[in-house]
Amino acid sequence: MATTKQDPTISEPTEVERSWSRTRLFEASVRERLEAALQPHGLACSEYAALAALHFSDDGGHLRQQVLAAAIPVQRSSLSRLVGRLQQQGLVERYHCVDDLRGVYTQITEAGRAKVREARVSYLAALEEALAGDATHALSTTAAAAVDD
Repeated sequence: MATTKQDPTISEPTEVERSWSRTRLFEASVRERLEAALQPHGLACSEYAALAALHFSDDGGHLRQQVLAAAIPVQRSSLSRLVGRLQQQGLVERYHCVDDLRGVYTQITEAGRAKVREARVSYLAALEEALAGDATHALSTTAAAAVDD
């Protein structure tokens, strides 16, 4: 006799763990939609995030690499590879700080600005769709409040 096996359930022991798990699942779901929306533009979410941070910075489109890493957020070692990919595509340039040769800046190019303007339409549509549901909106608001604290 064949029996159907039910999928196991996972219940974290505390509310804070359950909340964190829901937040991670929510973030993964939103990221999946954004990745799909950005794919036709030849960008991954982290690449778009870096270009958007540069594009919308109040410092003329350039940021020190540690500031850019914190804005995305991504590890500095990962940022170097990410910026390298964007540089190969002509979307950013890197240069050393004249006052501190250890400091490295990333500057968005005009091609990078154009890429942000082009991809942003798809990015915003996917983001708005992902955040449209009431439960999703409540979760994202809670997550945003936790980050702001």
